[in-house]
Amino acid sequence: MTELPVPFQPNQHPSRAQRRSRADRWRRDAVEIAAVFLAVAATDLVSDVVVHGHDGRMVLAASALALVATAVFHSWWEHRHPHGPPGPEPAAPESAESGAALPPADTTLWRLRATVSDAPGSLATVCVALAELRVSIISLQTHPLPEATVDEFLLRAPRALPRAALAGAVARAGGREIWTDPADAHDLVDLPAHVLALATRTALDAAELPVALRKLFGQCTIRQFPAAAGQADAPSLDGHLMRLPMPSGELVELSRPHLPFTPTEFARAKALVELDAVLGPRVPQVATRLSLPAGTDLTVRRADPSDKAEALAMHRRCSSSTLRQRYHGPVADADRYLDHLLDARHGQTLAVQSADGRIVALAHLMWDSDSAELAVLVEDGWQRRGLGLDLLRRMAALAAEAGVGTVYAVTQAANTALIGAMRRLAIPLDYQVEDGTLVITAHLAGAVEQLPSPWPAVPGR
Repeated sequence: MTELPVPFQPNQHPSRAQRRSRADRWRRDAVEIAAVFLAVAATDLVSDVVVHGHDGRMVLAASALALVATAVFHSWWEHRHPHGPPGPEPAAPESAESGAALPPADTTLWRLRATVSDAPGSLATVCVALAELRVSIISLQTHPLPEATVDEFLLRAPRALPRAALAGAVARAGGREIWTDPADAHDLVDLPAHVLALATRTALDAAELPVALRKLFGQCTIRQFPAAAGQADAPSLDGHLMRLPMPSGELVELSRPHLPFTPTEFARAKALVELDAVLGPRVPQVATRLSLPAGTDLTVRRADPSDKAEALAMHRRCSSSTLRQRYHGPVADADRYLDHLLDARHGQTLAVQSADGRIVALAHLMWDSDSAELAVLVEDGWQRRGLGLDLLRRMAALAAEAGVGTVYAVTQAANTALIGAMRRLAIPLDYQVEDGTLVITAHLAGAVEQLPSPWPAVPGR
């Protein structure tokens, strides 16, 4: 009969580690028992000395004093020499983490863009160079190029760090075409959320498209040109210049001399323009009541191309001098401007409507590069009632909401009514006169709180 092998059972015999653990436990128990017997013997010896010795009481008193002195000395020593970890005190690392621990008053925000090679470790080298300057990276965007990558940082740096030192460190780390610009709290936004918010504003109002493009790309110049006859323009990108055709046939041109556009930025702009084309003309139906001192109630609302007939009728009721002061040209040309002014893609137009449905005043806010032009037309019979000042305030508030830094009005030097209304805005003004034409520029920075909301109430139209 064949004998079957017995399977190995690991628990039949204790391992070497188990035997060592049992031996250690026996030794520890023996030491504890010996310590107990020693303590009992010492206690018996002390009691015999105290009870049967001649100086028992002195021994107890001396022991108590020794214990008190030891306690006092130990307390003093602990106060003078607190416990700490053994070894030398670890030094604080000179890194981005230590830079982030700086108080906000000692730091400043920077936007930095640099082109780096598309190779493993190139971005890490730039990050290490920033960390050595105690610069924290708050956010990072990457714009891929065919043979490189454009990295855009939002940084928090020590206030004492010069711009040249920041750019020099990035250059030594392999960055090129470096651009830096001071940033502020408005840049502390999540980029996808920011783009979605701009797309939402554009979807609600066609006049927001130029504003969204400016907010998306920062300081850039935006111009609109009529389309060439018989020529269909296609979107194009050429370094510092971007061209985008509009649904109306016009061409939008964006230029940024200090910083070239990337293909990623071109794709974002193209997506916004395509969204505008899909949605078509649109003007939000917002309105509010305006009560004049004489007790007349008017309605202020956004105007659109459907208001052209009423606007032309108001032109007929205006005097030649009123039209000339508004349009700065022949009175016969006033009507042909309305198609442009009522198109929301060029700006925002407000209409003041009386109770019988007639338009008695128009105000225009027209985007112009990084600024906006204000213009107001009030029918002769409704002048000197505060309509012009109210419309100017609403237009300035709309411009401030759109992020425009300055607005300007072009008029004749003899138009004292408009000059007085601009002064009553309580906003810093600049004046420039040339050949009888007066340009009044209002600076909105820092004056937003002084401007009322353009739509304090939003009832239906």
